[in-house]
Amino acid sequence: MKRKPEQKKPWAGRFRQNTDPKVEAFTSSLAVDCRLYRQDIAGSIAHCRTLQQAGVLTRREAEKLIAGLHRVEREISEGRLRFTPAHEDIHMAIEARLTELVGAVGGKLHTGRSRNDQVALDLRLYLREEVTSLLAGLRRFQESLVELARRESSVVMPGYTHLQRAQPVLLAHHLLAYVEMAERDRGRLRDALRRINVMPLGSGALAGTNYPLDREFTARLLGFPAVSQNSLDAVSDRDFVVETLAALALVMTHASRFAEELVLWSSQEFGFVELSDAFCTGSSMMPQKKNPDVPELIRAKTGRVYGHLVALLTVLKGLPLSYNRDLQEDKSPIFDAVDTVRDVLGMLASLVPGLSVRRATMARAATEGFLLATELADYLALKGVPFRQAHAVVGRIVRDRLDRGKDLTGLTLDDLRKFSPAFEKDALDVLSVEGALERKAQIGGTARKRVEARLKVLQKALRAEK
Repeated sequence: MKRKPEQKKPWAGRFRQNTDPKVEAFTSSLAVDCRLYRQDIAGSIAHCRTLQQAGVLTRREAEKLIAGLHRVEREISEGRLRFTPAHEDIHMAIEARLTELVGAVGGKLHTGRSRNDQVALDLRLYLREEVTSLLAGLRRFQESLVELARRESSVVMPGYTHLQRAQPVLLAHHLLAYVEMAERDRGRLRDALRRINVMPLGSGALAGTNYPLDREFTARLLGFPAVSQNSLDAVSDRDFVVETLAALALVMTHASRFAEELVLWSSQEFGFVELSDAFCTGSSMMPQKKNPDVPELIRAKTGRVYGHLVALLTVLKGLPLSYNRDLQEDKSPIFDAVDTVRDVLGMLASLVPGLSVRRATMARAATEGFLLATELADYLALKGVPFRQAHAVVGRIVRDRLDRGKDLTGLTLDDLRKFSPAFEKDALDVLSVEGALERKAQIGGTARKRVEARLKVLQKALRAEK
């Protein structure tokens, strides 16, 4: 069998020695960037059409190249194209196979472009698709929370500060707090998408190109609303990757906070919810255990996404203009972060509907202890007592009840008047959970009518978007 001739590097004319195999292995990014093959081929097809429009390629040459590129795409998607170590990256692998298929005209594909603007384009095309997908994933998570809040709209629970019971709130109000977080996450991703959606092709290696390429024509072919305005910046800009990573880090922050509450709430110490068996695991030793592994892993994976953000910021911080090979290290962080966040959002959207809420346990926790102490302080303030003084009065009441081993239930008007003559007959009326809820009727408060109104707005908005 004849040995296949060694493929020449495109820069082989400059070098007297072949690249050391160890260097080829060390510098290759193919194992990572091979997932960009669809974007790379889409960009190459648009580039072909632009070269044809500029008269650099004939119509026949362009059609031959485009047909060859479609064939390469099919071979890769069907797993029939075998990459070799000699291919540094997905761009070289595709071009090499294309040239095998179409002959010498394959060498014309790279006219007027560099791998520098090519990879910048591929990454923007990739992120445009993925961010759009992540926006949909966030919406599905929001929908699951809204549906659970609607289902459990009557449930009261303790609200917390410092992980100490503070004031009664509706469970629905608590759940909708995460819907608001996710909405901000979606806003940040949409904002990042505007800066992702800028077309860099035609910037060349760093200075532009000598060919009369209509970059706006290329942008229209690829669906970009804007074209980069500085070639040096275009080939070296990875701000859009950092911005996406920062937005994803915040998505994970919120996911981790929710996961932490699921871990706490499903413990015997809280007993507020039970996770579906399908999202838990058991112990290899202790038969009684039901472990919240999915929320725990979400917490852990959050640090992984944070690390990717810091890694890329560190890569970029000392780079002179314009392109540097350091930028090859931009893909692993964003690819893994996107994959991680996609998986986490999918898990959460599937896990939330199966949560069993222990309504009685939550309600009992909202009535025990001193969650209504603030109601007494506000009562005194409304009677004209300065709030700081009212705060101190109620603090003494709490201390007295603690010393007696009691809470606020069972208080009489005489008990209250021992601490302040400002208490009147209606003072005991404020010591009810329902009253405490309904008095929080301002915009954003936990009153039932406010929460129900917000639920309706969110349901309508999510349905309209879907």
